[in-house]
Amino acid sequence: MDFSALQTKLPAPMPALRQLLAAHGHLLVLDAASTVVQTGVLTTAGQTAWKRQEGEAGTTLFTCAEAVLAQAGLPLDQIGAFVYCEGPGSMLGVRTAALSLRTWNVLKPRPVFAYQSLAVAARAEWQRAPRAFTMIADARRDTWHALAVAVDGRTGTLQRTATADLPAEELVTPEKFRAWSQLARPVRPCGYDLGGIMAGLLDGDFFRPVAEPDAFQHEAPEYKKWSAQVHRAATAPHHAR
Repeated sequence: MDFSALQTKLPAPMPALRQLLAAHGHLLVLDAASTVVQTGVLTTAGQTAWKRQEGEAGTTLFTCAEAVLAQAGLPLDQIGAFVYCEGPGSMLGVRTAALSLRTWNVLKPRPVFAYQSLAVAARAEWQRAPRAFTMIADARRDTWHALAVAVDGRTGTLQRTATADLPAEELVTPEKFRAWSQLARPVRPCGYDLGGIMAGLLDGDFFRPVAEPDAFQHEAPEYKKWSAQVHRAATAPHHAR
């Protein structure tokens, strides 16, 4: 059997943050999944710079990115790779970050790596207090993004779950994430400060290489086929002259 063809179909490995730093040097992190926009610069020398600001992503993301680059003393051209949150979270914020990266990569192409907000938040929360729980975020229409975390810290696959189907175990949600649905049971908030979270992600498969940055979706959107029809005006009654 020819295994070479099979190997080409395997998904690309997900590098750890330590590997990204070693390969690309300076990383620019963008996260607009919550109401607090966060940007950061990470370097191989262990230097970090972070900026957090609450505001509308369309403007705040760029002012924060400019501020954190100035704080790190680096121009955008010296960034070796981009890291961004693909969600779940604010769809507008995530897509603003993704569009920014696409634009910057037109000027100078660089590798882009995506991570999921609930995965990194769950990792930080489990490191703080090891136990089993489910990390959730509102997905609208009485459904929730849900990520199960086992006692040993292993996580399952991110699911979209109806309110009635949420597990009976402890529910945790990142702070500053928008929520529209209400739950009848308590939900424990957890921190979502990327400066602290990223420090605990040097090892582990949290970062996925992406060719075209976009927002995470559980399934691809479906579009109904549109059939063009010739417009026919209503027939007016004929009046004899």
